[in-house]
Amino acid sequence: MANRSKAKVITLPQPAGRRARSKDKGDTVRHLREPSGTDLLHKWFEEKGVKQVKIGAVDVDGVWRGKYVSVEKFFSACKSGLGFCDVVFGWDITDELLDNTRVTGWHTGYPDGHAKVDLSTGRIIPWEPDTAAFLLDFINPDGTPFEPSPRQLLQKIGQRARDMGFLPKFGAEYEFFIFKETPQSLKEKGYERLTPLTPGMFGYSWLRTSLNAPLVHAIIDGCRDFGVELEGFHTETGPGVFEAAIRYDDLEKAADKAALFKTVVKEICARHGLTACFMAKVDPKLPGCSGHMHQSLWTLRSDENAFHDAESADGMSTTMRHYIGGVMELMPELTALYWPTVNSYKRSVENTWAPVTATWGRENRTTAVRVIGDSPKSMRLEYRQTGADMNAYIGMAASLAAGLWGIENEVKPPEPCAGNGYSVDAPRLPRSLREAVTLLERSKRARQILGEEFVDHFVRTRDWEARQYERAVTNWELERYMELI
Repeated sequence: MANRSKAKVITLPQPAGRRARSKDKGDTVRHLREPSGTDLLHKWFEEKGVKQVKIGAVDVDGVWRGKYVSVEKFFSACKSGLGFCDVVFGWDITDELLDNTRVTGWHTGYPDGHAKVDLSTGRIIPWEPDTAAFLLDFINPDGTPFEPSPRQLLQKIGQRARDMGFLPKFGAEYEFFIFKETPQSLKEKGYERLTPLTPGMFGYSWLRTSLNAPLVHAIIDGCRDFGVELEGFHTETGPGVFEAAIRYDDLEKAADKAALFKTVVKEICARHGLTACFMAKVDPKLPGCSGHMHQSLWTLRSDENAFHDAESADGMSTTMRHYIGGVMELMPELTALYWPTVNSYKRSVENTWAPVTATWGRENRTTAVRVIGDSPKSMRLEYRQTGADMNAYIGMAASLAAGLWGIENEVKPPEPCAGNGYSVDAPRLPRSLREAVTLLERSKRARQILGEEFVDHFVRTRDWEARQYERAVTNWELERYMELI
């Protein structure tokens, strides 16, 4: 990759409304139309030698679902959209059909849903240099957003922020394991006794990253060339554990980058005969893998950090306090959106860098929300509840919606935690996916801020996930009970 052109991401002229966002607070993410957008694309395809296109979108579980199409098919889709089987909203992470969905199923015949290409997302895949990649948006027959789609949820909440006069800026950071395993060896070993890329506990290791420089450079360079710029990359404490911080951006771009980052790492690792794992908890004896979200609101008209107030003793504005208040108030009932898998809850253990209660504090890593910075440039919050298994679109949308709800209702946050967040009296977070799903299903506020259709579909998918676990017999049970009980 070192000898290839670095100009991998297409730069298309932005619509006038987006360029002048400070003058039009109601502007939202827009998509280029014929003829200027596709004219530029034809030229870009020729310059880059594009022979095929990969198109796709993230499902509710955060899994990329996509396919290759010919250049001719792609440009046809640019004009009129394309069909994409809506079974991607009717099965689970293992492609097993759900038995409780309304949006699709045997009762609808699993027809094609309609999708349109987001032309602004074009980029060349660095490890497939003759292939361009574009993201899709699912829409209804009348052209309105398809409510259960995570990316469309994010766009809706982003528009709500702009309608309130704010530009949300987000950035994600992920921790993940890398194993010297392939999909075949994982199955052969029964997902046990896996060999990590590096042994031992060695956080922030200069040595370990140098010993694996070819892989580390491939990931950093690959991310950059794919338009997913990293601000930092280092080892975390744990065998074969790494952490990457993705450069912050406007909300929609930040979510795209966070979602794409995971597949970039997985694809590059696979080319090195390795497997990258973003489970929240891989080993009960080790800390879990986080997926923290940095977030702030900026004023559309003056382009100033709305979270900062120079007159405040701690630099925090009233807007930021109300934002935190909303996030704190809704955190327990929105937890299923942040912790979407059965495994998510195994990470939430006292004294393991993951929260167990709804708490916040300044520069406090024992809390669920950490306030960082004291300047107009740096003032932000780090949402620490989410793990590496989060769906970036849903996690960002839900936390932003909760914060905006707090601003609208002037919700005062609880007192900040100045010490050990695990020892304070604070609202308890759900301890299982089943408990979290029940809270979300009963939450009128969640349906109000996220939409009835999305919440209903998401609850149904998580109910299915919980039921699969509830009827599973685990190795722990067999080892504990088989002989002795």
